Amino acid sequence: MTGVTHMRMLAILLGGLFSVMALAKPVPLDDVSRQEIAERIAPVGSVCKEGEDCAANVGAVAAAPSEPRSGETVFNKFCTACHTSGLLGAPKKGDTAEWTKRASAIGGYSKLLQQAYAGIGSMPPKGTCMNCSEEEFGNAMLYMGAVK
Repeated sequence: MTGVTHMRMLAILLGGLFSVMALAKPVPLDDVSRQEIAERIAPVGSVCKEGEDCAANVGAVAAAPSEPRSGETVFNKFCTACHTSGLLGAPKKGDTAEWTKRASAIGGYSKLLQQAYAGIGSMPPKGTCMNCSEEEFGNAMLYMGAVK
């Protein structure tokens, strides 16, 4: 077959498909299907701006953990993406020499913790852990190889 023949066959096939779709009747949805669709496309949250009455949107507040999260927990959830590969110059987990070099360059572990918690280099404040305390952040640094 030639290319022209293939094109004709394709045109006939697409024309037939279009005709079938144009003449097809929509399938009615039952109440269960409508409810499932509504749940899938429902908003996952809402925004309450200062000054608005948001009492209807207030939900239960998550309980704060009784103890700080471990360095391993914080690292695995928030730090691994950059500090495993060294992305954008992040000191790698386990590279104690690099962590020590960085701490020494700015006056010790406490200064490094303060600067990292506030945002340092390409890392924004608190990295990607917006709800980490400074203690939890420090636990993650120690887990990665920083030395006090």
